[in-house]
Amino acid sequence: MLSRTADHLYWMSRYLERAESLSRMIDAHQRLSLLPRPAEAVLQGWHATLVSLGAADAFFGRHETLSARAAFDFLAFDPQCAGSILQCLRAARENARAVRGTITSEMWETLNTTYLESLSFTPAMPESARGEFLEWVKYRAHLTRGVTSATLLRDEALYFTRIGTFIERADNTTRLLESRWRDPGGLGERLRAEASEWAVLLRAMSAFETFRRLYRDSVTPERVTQMLLMRDDLPQSVHRCLDELQSNLTAVADGRSEETLRRTGELHAQFHFGRFEELRAEGLPVFLDRFQARLRDLGSRIADDFLVPAG
Repeated sequence: MLSRTADHLYWMSRYLERAESLSRMIDAHQRLSLLPRPAEAVLQGWHATLVSLGAADAFFGRHETLSARAAFDFLAFDPQCAGSILQCLRAARENARAVRGTITSEMWETLNTTYLESLSFTPAMPESARGEFLEWVKYRAHLTRGVTSATLLRDEALYFTRIGTFIERADNTTRLLESRWRDPGGLGERLRAEASEWAVLLRAMSAFETFRRLYRDSVTPERVTQMLLMRDDLPQSVHRCLDELQSNLTAVADGRSEETLRRTGELHAQFHFGRFEELRAEGLPVFLDRFQARLRDLGSRIADDFLVPAG
């Protein structure tokens, strides 16, 4: 497969996954806003999310003060924010358009329709419709992945699509967790006694029912974090993402990618054979930062080995 074709497939899936992950992060804040939280805690949560996404400087370059409405609009609709939901959907569609001869017509029609429908969503939409917008984004992402799985040939096109999906999902799961652990409200004694805020996170991740099946006990920050990091049978978990990343990289590996595959296996082994207590020994924010740096390294190596290198 041509490296440029692989590049478009990889980024098509990454941008789609990023749009869905952003909708889940924002959905968590929307749900938290319904809880009796101090206004200061609400703003601290939004600030922690912007920091975890690396978007705080861009936001405050455009806005003098932080508010929930401004943060929502920035992450969802802002045309000058390359990582906003609408810009991610546009980028996914443009990458798909570049490889229409490689993907199926059903995939193209689904992504193109998603983009065209997204044009109807603006910051002027009523407050009551914002939750529906977030659910629409998640639904369209699920629909696209379902169409991809049902129609795309099991060859390199699918492998690069899945590599993009799972490296992005692993990154965004850790960013969502990091934003909660960096949020002062996420570590207070009130929260340890009242689990509603971490239960909201589970619902935003579509993992609440799974948590109840696995633990049958109270919701705590440690249990939620351990599940979203260490379970190898949970689609949203980092461990599961690394399983998929390693298997799909193995399927496309060549002589140039030996070191990339080795580093992927090393990172995967940390979750497959390691213990949660060891990973969190230096503090979860420290571990999550280090993990994201290693994912960025893998992304750069994948680009150098298979795709169109940046620059």
